[in-house]
Amino acid sequence: MKLNIQLTISNILILLFLISCDKQERNCTDFKTGKFEFSQEIDGKKQTSTFERTEKLQIETFNGKTDTASVRWVNDCEFILQKLHPKNMQEKKAISMKILSTKDKTYIFEYSFVGEAKKQQGTVTKID
Repeated sequence: MKLNIQLTISNILILLFLISCDKQERNCTDFKTGKFEFSQEIDGKKQTSTFERTEKLQIETFNGKTDTASVRWVNDCEFILQKLHPKNMQEKKAISMKILSTKDKTYIFEYSFVGEAKKQQGTVTKID
């Protein structure tokens, strides 16, 4: 019985060590400002947008059209985007963005309309 308890405690310690080693990098402040590129697949085609973000604004170009949104940081890794010149009701909805992990010049994030449970993920690359 004593041997079983020792093995169990050893297994738990090894498991805790492995979990702590797998901690994802999250240097969100490196991505608060700069020029970025975001690619996603839409209707089977890779679509790319570029954007520049300051502490308070994000200016995005997609398919030759430029749009501006205000940026409100909730904390170092989360912010809210709100289009400044929405053209319809859908564009009036604010978007919640959360940086999940960072590595070198990229970050993985999740986003959703504020108040909605359905979240999507994407990867952004810093280009400047």
